Amino acid sequence: MNPIDRQILQIALPSIVSNITVPLLGLIDVAIVGHLGSPAYIGAIAVGGMLFNIIYWIFGFLRMGTSGMTSQAYGKRDLPEIVRLLIRSVGIGLAVALCLILLQVPIRQAAFQIIHPTEEVREMATLYFHICIWGAPAMLGLYGLSGWYIGMQNSRIPMYIAITQNIVNIMASLSLVCFFGMKVEGVALGTLIAQYAGFLMGLVLWMNRYGKLKKYIVGKGVLQKEAMIRFFQVNRDIFLRTLCLVAVTLFFTSAGASQGEIILAVNTVLMQLFTLFSYVMDGFAYAGEALSGRYIGARNRKAFTDTVRHLFIWGAGLTVLFTLVYASGGNAFLALLTDDRNVITAANTYFYWALAIPAAGIAAFIWDGIFIGATATRGMLLSMAASAVSFFAVYYGFHTVLGNHALWLAFLVYLSMRGAMQTLLSRKVMEKSFH
Repeated sequence: MNPIDRQILQIALPSIVSNITVPLLGLIDVAIVGHLGSPAYIGAIAVGGMLFNIIYWIFGFLRMGTSGMTSQAYGKRDLPEIVRLLIRSVGIGLAVALCLILLQVPIRQAAFQIIHPTEEVREMATLYFHICIWGAPAMLGLYGLSGWYIGMQNSRIPMYIAITQNIVNIMASLSLVCFFGMKVEGVALGTLIAQYAGFLMGLVLWMNRYGKLKKYIVGKGVLQKEAMIRFFQVNRDIFLRTLCLVAVTLFFTSAGASQGEIILAVNTVLMQLFTLFSYVMDGFAYAGEALSGRYIGARNRKAFTDTVRHLFIWGAGLTVLFTLVYASGGNAFLALLTDDRNVITAANTYFYWALAIPAAGIAAFIWDGIFIGATATRGMLLSMAASAVSFFAVYYGFHTVLGNHALWLAFLVYLSMRGAMQTLLSRKVMEKSFH
């Protein structure tokens, strides 16, 4: 195998495994409470889980920003800066987590003002939220660690951590529910235990694999003004970009819900095709983060260009593969997710939109990884903002005529626009990275 392809797969494949295990934490919780005898338990986990998904999604910049800057420092072989980036990222993550814990009551109250759960669900979701919020230090600290590991070209440790979290979550939650008679609080405590087990494992593996870097752990330079300004500039752009992403995603769900239960179910089921594709493509985006940042740091323009070309070759191959699989086995996949004939029949009306997702989204995924590695976060923000505007413009321009088709058209335009704008900006990014 070509050395570049080998490097890409060494980072991408463990990252894909990690991505696929992420939703398992929530699925395990739902599966356990689903056997407790009341749908309110499932509702409480769904509401609580959604809140934390949004919270942690918004602070995903702690992982992405750290990955890009660390990979560049790795390419430069700047070991003191590599260690400072880890301390900086984990420290800021813990500080943000402390703020979330202090503000947990107003955060929960604001969320319930938007969601409006039933009284029974509200009561149990409150219990779940106020237990799981204490896992914020572990989760946000782990974001910094995971981004740092990927920047160090090591995606296996995040994979080991993700697998460990799921095993611990299953064991802890089942034990607390089955042997100690707990209900929602048992599932919440199981999740909390799993989160800290993952964070602890991340620290232990760091000591084992990178313990020799301990000699560079010094306070001097961690809070250095120019470095902190750059750190916050990079992460500010990613944070604002994520807000645009969250706005589009939440609106997509909300607009579907406003059209009735069948359309909401159809959109939810079909969106799983995009989610599955994104888990795989994010793995290659992570490879783009690590390798492009590394070669920019090493001032190796040829290796950078070759890596970009090979990433797009892999992306093109996967796009063809996913499109063929979805075209040939889409109905079977839908049948796995639901046995409601009305939903499946309605889904066939919109299926061709979902079939176009891989081709529309491929460039956006690959460029996201490359731009993060290049710390070209301003370009990512501009591309996302323009794409979000195009999403809402297309939807509101056509929804009265096309109905739910307008929502899917808007989503595909949004994906395509991201990739197209980043392609236009890529030459400028490359020139700035190697000036």
